Amino acid sequence: MADAKSDEQTTDPRQRIAFQGRPGAYSHMACRQAFPDFEPYPSETFETAFAAVREGEARYAMIPVDNTVAGRVADVHHLMPHCGLHIVGEQFLRVNHHLLVVPGASMETVRWVHSHVHALGQCRNFIREHKLKPVIAADTAGAAAEIAERGDPAHAVIASRLAAETWGLDILTADVEDAEHNTTRFLVLAREPRYPSAKDGLVITSFLFKVRNVPAALYKAMGGFATNGVNMLKLESYIDPTFQQAQFYADILGHPEDEAVRFAMDELRFFAHHVEIFGVYPASPFRARLR
Repeated sequence: MADAKSDEQTTDPRQRIAFQGRPGAYSHMACRQAFPDFEPYPSETFETAFAAVREGEARYAMIPVDNTVAGRVADVHHLMPHCGLHIVGEQFLRVNHHLLVVPGASMETVRWVHSHVHALGQCRNFIREHKLKPVIAADTAGAAAEIAERGDPAHAVIASRLAAETWGLDILTADVEDAEHNTTRFLVLAREPRYPSAKDGLVITSFLFKVRNVPAALYKAMGGFATNGVNMLKLESYIDPTFQQAQFYADILGHPEDEAVRFAMDELRFFAHHVEIFGVYPASPFRARLR
């Protein structure tokens, strides 16, 4: 996707994309990367980002779901099945963490480093090497805003280059993440589904289903995907309050109109119930580079 052109404000909600966090967050960067002509629309929580789309304040929501280092974004996976929205796209963002400070600070002055718990976890080696004391914050960009307001050279923040530009901070050390492959996957959600054609290239189908809490229930439900050669990209479980059923979220590579996918879904419905398609959307070009 194209690089961001600008963040010019607009009053048209059809040209807005909501994200969780303050301006300068990595979700903000993903919005600019995927939708350069849209207005990024900050939201305090994931729930308010979902609500912005449901209530027509924004057209889309950009929501992080997985990171190659930190794993899944736990809160999102419990909220998304009940958000009332549909997945219409995915976006991958290479995460480059930077140590940001107020002007005039140096490694000799910095004692504490603030950031989201995932960002701190992705920079453990750097933090340990420099004997910094980590301080957990609600989000990276919010921590950057607080550090800028505090104005104390003893406090730094791990955040994005965009956060430095947004809040007037200096990048003291760039690329402090431990892993070069540090990448976050985001999902784009909308009020209405938007299915691509089965002929439009790589397509992902995401769905929810439940099986009874009995031996081999999941094995039988998943058997159709194996026998029909359908690649399952992701399978996650959710806790059922009654402990009587198991609910799962799955991503598969393929379109519901594909013969193999159709046969696999038919077999799934035989062994499972409450099968709900959550989204059918184009696979990101990022996946093609990995194949």
